[in-house]
Amino acid sequence: MTTVDVICYKYKPLKNGELPIKIRICKDRKTRYINLGVSTQAEDWDFEKNRPKPSCPNKEVLEKLIYNKISEIKRKIVELKSDNKDFSAATLVENVSNPTKFITVGELFKQHIHCLEEGKRTGYRLSIQQTYNSLLKFNRHLDIPFSEMDCNWLRRYETWLRKQGKSENTIGIRFRNIRVIFNLAVNMELVKQENYPFRKFKISKLHQETAKRALTKEEIQTTINYPTEGKDFYTRLAINLFTFSYFMGGINFVDMAYLTEKNIMENRLIYHRRKTGKLINLPMQERALLVLKEYKDGNKPYLFPILSTLHKTEQQFAQFLGKSRLYQYLPSEQKKKLPPMLMTDTQIGLVARAYYQDDNFSLPDNGKEISMWNVYNLLTGANKSSYIDNFLDRAYHATRLSEGLNQALHGEGEYTWFIQ
Repeated sequence: MTTVDVICYKYKPLKNGELPIKIRICKDRKTRYINLGVSTQAEDWDFEKNRPKPSCPNKEVLEKLIYNKISEIKRKIVELKSDNKDFSAATLVENVSNPTKFITVGELFKQHIHCLEEGKRTGYRLSIQQTYNSLLKFNRHLDIPFSEMDCNWLRRYETWLRKQGKSENTIGIRFRNIRVIFNLAVNMELVKQENYPFRKFKISKLHQETAKRALTKEEIQTTINYPTEGKDFYTRLAINLFTFSYFMGGINFVDMAYLTEKNIMENRLIYHRRKTGKLINLPMQERALLVLKEYKDGNKPYLFPILSTLHKTEQQFAQFLGKSRLYQYLPSEQKKKLPPMLMTDTQIGLVARAYYQDDNFSLPDNGKEISMWNVYNLLTGANKSSYIDNFLDRAYHATRLSEGLNQALHGEGEYTWFIQ
């Protein structure tokens, strides 16, 4: 049994002598109060009937305020009971005094994206961001409650995606991301369980088998045994990096770049994943040792010639981006005198944005210069691919471009035009 009534609290008069008016909630012999923020003189209150006297100067205002607050509390009690939620006098006061802030679909998407950024879950954050951007294009705004995203709304979005020419798997990813955000909303009690649309709207149907894109063993052997004699530095490096990764448990490219002699102990490769911090301990393979032998140089800190100790100023970086855009419109004769530039306008834009916003490789806080290693990562980040069959091309072109810019900083090589 829960009782809700009003009292004039005469036990603690205010400094001006008036008595505060409070709502009293009693449940299971426990009593809690909600202060209405108003007070009255003792002579203006009827303590037997618990209401203002007819002579009270603010009688109508007080009665309306009391009625509204008691009605609000009773509505909350009905809501909690209809949801089969247990409550006490204390939790009821908390629910009424501090109601859950209304959060729109767009706001929760942004909150989740920010959390993923904080956790440096870059790939997953990008997927959620793409879904958010897609929803904005579809609905023009996301200042809507979650209850509005019912089955009909989701079906309209699915139809819109198909008209956009999206594949079955892309549509599936979009809806799985929406479900993740919707589940967050349910857990945060931003929407009632009865408004959960994914019991009827099945995502499992949005899946299509795709051809496997893994390399065969024969293709891997062909790559590893590719004749590099007489080939340029970049081709040899790309083949050697692929070979080392294959024989050493598929080590990530970034982890390879940071390897030093300290990572080789008792003929074992021991390192921590830069992405997850996990310790990796592998026996060195003979073919991997042959690769390392080719780059052995006691004067350099890293095992592979990937990282650079050189830095590029913001002006030089801006010059490089500007020239990269101009390159696409150069006369053919002038292009022939320069090395190829394979980045598109879109990719150049991604590099520019990442220069300031990337969590790991953006311009340092001092705002003066960026290392060539970070430049290399910005270049590869603009053209990401998760498939191993694209690894060689990506490593080759990004390495050649960053190494060429490296030489250009010394005033040497064919890439000088890009930073002049």
